[in-house]
Amino acid sequence: MFLELREYRTKPGQRETWVSFMEDEIIPFQVSKGMVILGSFVGEQEDDLYVWIRRFDSEAERKRLYEAVYESDHWKNTIAPQIPAMLDREKIKVTRIASTPKSVMK
Repeated sequence: MFLELREYRTKPGQRETWVSFMEDEIIPFQVSKGMVILGSFVGEQEDDLYVWIRRFDSEAERKRLYEAVYESDHWKNTIAPQIPAMLDREKIKVTRIASTPKSVMK
């Protein structure tokens, strides 16, 4: 099992729009495909920071879920075209992390 910590930077003035889009569209869609989303966060001191965390049981599961989400017609035709107006895609940072033995987030 591992976690995927995803750090995004929104374009100026777009963070609230992005958060709504994530919580109303992207997260429910990904969950419907089997993704496990552990949390969604904004920076308290950085007005462009958005962070979310996903959990995967294995690399095979991650590959299967990535395909189910990112290769779907809904993602390609409905969700993906809206993202560039809100996110600075060049600043996306994805870090794989593993929970320590006493971590409550697993």
